[in-house]
Amino acid sequence: MTGRKTPAADRIRALVAAGLFLAIGPVMAAPSPSICASAGQAVREEGFVALGGIEQWVTVKGADCANPVVLFLHGGPGNPLSPYADALYGAWEKDFTLVQWDQRGAGRTFGRSPPGESALSVERMAADGVELAEHVTRRLGAKKVILLGGSWGSILGVRMATARPDLFHAYVGVSQVVSYRDNSAASYAKATALAKAAGDEKTMAALAAIGPPPWENPRNFGILRRATRAYEAKSSDPAPRAWWAPAPGYDTRERLAETEEGEDYSYLQFVGRKGDGLFSKVDLAKQGAAFAIPVFLVHGAEDLVATPEVARRYFDGITAPRKAFVLVPRAGHDPNPALVAAQYRVVMQQARPGAK
Repeated sequence: MTGRKTPAADRIRALVAAGLFLAIGPVMAAPSPSICASAGQAVREEGFVALGGIEQWVTVKGADCANPVVLFLHGGPGNPLSPYADALYGAWEKDFTLVQWDQRGAGRTFGRSPPGESALSVERMAADGVELAEHVTRRLGAKKVILLGGSWGSILGVRMATARPDLFHAYVGVSQVVSYRDNSAASYAKATALAKAAGDEKTMAALAAIGPPPWENPRNFGILRRATRAYEAKSSDPAPRAWWAPAPGYDTRERLAETEEGEDYSYLQFVGRKGDGLFSKVDLAKQGAAFAIPVFLVHGAEDLVATPEVARRYFDGITAPRKAFVLVPRAGHDPNPALVAAQYRVVMQQARPGAK
């Protein structure tokens, strides 16, 4: 589920409708030794890691490699955080070692290892994430990492956290997605109600034309997303424009092109050509409700994509050693300062204690 508004994302919707220094580029072998020689040592490593049989782009940044590690799972799918991580999360580097990963089909991973005609799957991508967590623990000499997944990444995060709790101190879900059925129905109902209350005949007509989900037409998700984004903008605070300017190295013609192509590919994989994409198969409740690690959900109160009511019902049904649900005022589905600040507080105050 797209976490930001980009030209590529707009183009995708249009097409359907009418994410120690190592020089950038080399492969970091998965069974690599620890690079953390001593406390106080800064780490900055960027390169391709062999995961799931292909080379995938990973960055590791932090002021002190003795700090706890946070592994981020970006949204989309196809929206890598790597080009924007310094702007959104750079301030965290004094307290944590941050790992960003361009997932299969996204960003620099798409550029190096294009999937061709092969389909993405939640199972394969979650397995990639587990391999990465194993690599990161070895590479940084850490016993476990803190797992943070947002939107689409929250789907992978739940699967990874329940499959391999031995690798994670805690799971932090941001804008937690629960199921295609529940999330889509609630999103459609809320957007329709808001349009009706506002006398917004144009949006009401667009939503009435597609009808409530489930859908077979891949155009429909984009139509609903345009409506939810417009209404979230009325009730939440925007992110700074500077957040979405790609960092140096990600702003070249080649990097921008592979990012856009990855977004095209991943979006169509997400919705499917007949409503049979990745999202249609998501139902986290069927995975089971028992977690062996602490679980913390951070949710925008104005989220119209993964509505807080659906996330709260899911949260109430899970068991975990510790759990907390944090509702953030003036925040929607997409990242903004309030939502990122709430993530930091949860990771710092609840997930960090005892983590290494």
